[in-house]
Amino acid sequence: MLFDLKTDTKVNETYKLMAQTIIPRPIAWVVTEDEGVVNIAPFSYFIGLSSDPASVLISVGHKADGTPKDTLANIRKHKKCTICMVEEKDLEKMHLSSQSLLHEESEALSFNIETTQENVDFPPRITSAPVAYYCELNQEIDLGGGSTIPLVLNVHQMFVDDEVITDKERLTIAFKPVARIGKSYAFLGNEVDAPKMP
Repeated sequence: MLFDLKTDTKVNETYKLMAQTIIPRPIAWVVTEDEGVVNIAPFSYFIGLSSDPASVLISVGHKADGTPKDTLANIRKHKKCTICMVEEKDLEKMHLSSQSLLHEESEALSFNIETTQENVDFPPRITSAPVAYYCELNQEIDLGGGSTIPLVLNVHQMFVDDEVITDKERLTIAFKPVARIGKSYAFLGNEVDAPKMP
C-alpha cells in the first residue's frame, strides 16, 4: 500500500505511520524552566546530529488548542534545556510527565520527579537519569508549515553517571535506555556484536 503523505494522509495518520516504522527512537526527557517552574516532558522525535559541534535535534509540537507546548515556549524564551536519557526505573514517571499540565504547574512536583541543579546556567537534570545533555538553542528549522518544530540544540556539557561508565580509560558507557516503538516502549539493553568484516 502506498501512502501519499502530501495530499491524501492526515497529520495524525502520518504520525502513526512514521512513529511505527522509524524505530526504535530513544526518548529525550526534556527539562526546561520559566519563572521558577520546572517543566519536564518526553519527546521521541530525538536524534544526535553531530559530535563536532556536539549537537542534537528534538521535534516539539503544539497543544491541541494550537499554542506551543511549554517545552517549545520555554526554549524559545530562554534558549536552553537539559535533555535526560530515560532508564526502565523511570518509565512510569516519564510516561506520566507526558500529560499536559498548566504552564504554572511543574511535572517535577506533580509526579515527584527529583531534579539536581549542578549547573546554574541550565535547567536542572533529572537526578536518576544516567546521562544528561546541557543544551542551548542553535536554530529552529522551518519545514514549510505544520505544527511540529524541529530544534537544533548545541550540547555544551554532558553528565554521565559514574555507574554507567564501564571503562574510564576507553570511555565506554553502558546503560539501558527506554525507546519508543509505535504506541509502546522498549528497553534497549541487549547488544549484538557487529559482524566481522571480510
